[in-house]
Amino acid sequence: MSILKLKNGDRHQEDPRRGGVPVLPPVNFHQGSSEKFPMLREVSSVMLTEHSIQIRVRYCETDAMGFLHHSQFFNFFEQGRTELFRAQGGCYRDVEAAGLFLVVVRLQCNYHSPARYDDILTLKTRIETVSAVKLEHSYQIFCEDRLLASASSTLACVDRAGKIQRLPESISSK
Repeated sequence: MSILKLKNGDRHQEDPRRGGVPVLPPVNFHQGSSEKFPMLREVSSVMLTEHSIQIRVRYCETDAMGFLHHSQFFNFFEQGRTELFRAQGGCYRDVEAAGLFLVVVRLQCNYHSPARYDDILTLKTRIETVSAVKLEHSYQIFCEDRLLASASSTLACVDRAGKIQRLPESISSK
């Protein structure tokens, strides 16, 4: 079960009967993006800043010693960012279809404790900073109450040519 934390401090549970869709108050959808990217719309008037998901360590993600391989954490962080954006009502596919891409320009991870095959992990992803052209996230991965890793990332918004672009309102307003 995931718990969603909103900017105003409210917490909402995801409804497992609805495929894990968060139980949130109704949201009015309206056109809120620049004319340059009309297919991007502002999807929520409520700022969701933190999201948690559970991940089970699969055998293929472990090393020869049976520990979760360090490289897998980075895949989990991407999954956390994607699920946070989805919980906000966003869709990376729509952003990319509009010709914008969120590229990782910095990613730092500190490892604290190992995980093993079949452990159930909780990944907490949080938006720390949103500027005109970049997003900064922080992450914590736990196995029960034990902190396994903490990390941070910076994503920049670019166009197809790799030129820096302003974040669309559908992201910057979140």
